[in-house]
Amino acid sequence: MSTPPTLPAPTPTVPVTLAAVPTAAMEQPLGVALENAHVRLEPLGSQHVEGLQAVVADGEIWRIPYAPHVPAPDQVADRVAAQCASDEAGRTVSWAVLEQGSGRVVGQTTFLNISRRDRRLELGTTYMAGSSHGTGLNAATKLALLTHAFEELGCLGVEFRVHHLNIASRRAVERLGAQQDGILRAHRIMPDGTLRHTVVYSILADEWSGVKASLEHRLRR
Repeated sequence: MSTPPTLPAPTPTVPVTLAAVPTAAMEQPLGVALENAHVRLEPLGSQHVEGLQAVVADGEIWRIPYAPHVPAPDQVADRVAAQCASDEAGRTVSWAVLEQGSGRVVGQTTFLNISRRDRRLELGTTYMAGSSHGTGLNAATKLALLTHAFEELGCLGVEFRVHHLNIASRRAVERLGAQQDGILRAHRIMPDGTLRHTVVYSILADEWSGVKASLEHRLRR
């Protein structure tokens, strides 16, 4: 009976070495004013209610499907009050978006799901007046927020979450340069009883310089 051949020992798997990142917690984001040549972001307050009522009425954006975060005009005051309470508790940071020059309120946006330990947050619950769509004001708003997140707070990642059927918002996030991380299936039950699959995108710190350059180029055109 022949002796079976001796097989070589398996090569041990070499673990992937990830780059070291800061271990200190990120500073708590605060409601500070942010601005660039196109927009000024002011910490959200009751003084913005009237302007935001005009925003949601502009193009009746509160009727847009798959965007329950946009309040009807008669719900704006309560929604702002609730958002301000969340901001005061440190769970979120919200801003009203004003157009430079005119000073007109054109939208609202928020940092949420803030993880100081992981140096990460979500940018969401954004809505802009219908007449501002296609003007570059949304891109300018994202430029101000992402600059603050990456260059001042030291975020390692900024996340975006979008209803799977909200194609316009998905394309807008993709135009920013965000990468799709995956889809959370049957993630949320919507107010009308339908199921939302949530598409998750993110921009990482080492991608920010390219994203920033692209946004600045868009705003120069």
